[in-house]
Amino acid sequence: MLENPRSPRVRAVAKLTKRSARTETGLFLLEGPQAVREALTYLPDSIVELFATPNGWERHPDIRSKATDADIDVEFVTEYVLNAMADTVTPQGLVAVVRQSPTSVRDIFAANPRLVAICQEVRDPGNLGTIIRAADAAGADAVVLTGRTVDPYNPKVVRATTGSLFHLPVAIAGELSDVVERAHAAGLRILAADVKGDDLLAARAEGLLAEPTAWLFGNEARGLEDEALDLADRVLKLPIFGRAESLNLATAASVCLYESAFSQRAAAG
Repeated sequence: MLENPRSPRVRAVAKLTKRSARTETGLFLLEGPQAVREALTYLPDSIVELFATPNGWERHPDIRSKATDADIDVEFVTEYVLNAMADTVTPQGLVAVVRQSPTSVRDIFAANPRLVAICQEVRDPGNLGTIIRAADAAGADAVVLTGRTVDPYNPKVVRATTGSLFHLPVAIAGELSDVVERAHAAGLRILAADVKGDDLLAARAEGLLAEPTAWLFGNEARGLEDEALDLADRVLKLPIFGRAESLNLATAASVCLYESAFSQRAAAG
């Protein structure tokens, strides 16, 4: 059992809360039973190390079974050690070190997707994690990150995805223009979500949302720059029926993705 929270091994795990360490090692930190369970279920080969307190390990027989099936050994640690490793105050008895597995933009669009979320300059970890989770729930084919969007392996992003990071491809891209070009070549229409746009309900009535679509979402504070809007085929906004000044980015993105999912499935019969 690991007992020293200041040991080099524990410090190496704790460093993964920093982007520099994640970039250098190609690893990231996974905390809590739900996230560990999803990794064991969908990408068990990506797990490099699995740590647990004895009590945490006993509480989750399904995780024990999945780890055994995947031939992954657990390293027992004290509560003090687990807390030293984790980014959260209460990691709930389980922490894993996992290998990053981003998908290439080329592979995403070569797979003939029908619904993709593109995040341009999204900086808030909670927002990005929620968008990835919403894209997963809406049945989207992939999420693509462009510009200076937050690292998808940031611990706060990983927690906000609640395991969806292991369910659908996520690509870390460079220039938005290159991604748009690939999306167009794959037959997708680019719809930008922005308050300057046309009413989304009118676009729904036109049948626009039933087409293969890449939704483009921008920065929480600034929205999408004019250069990004110019790359879109259409700019749409969500109507506000109540007195709210606006919608949170992740909430708006969730509605847009689900509107496309509803329309595409209705059109497919």
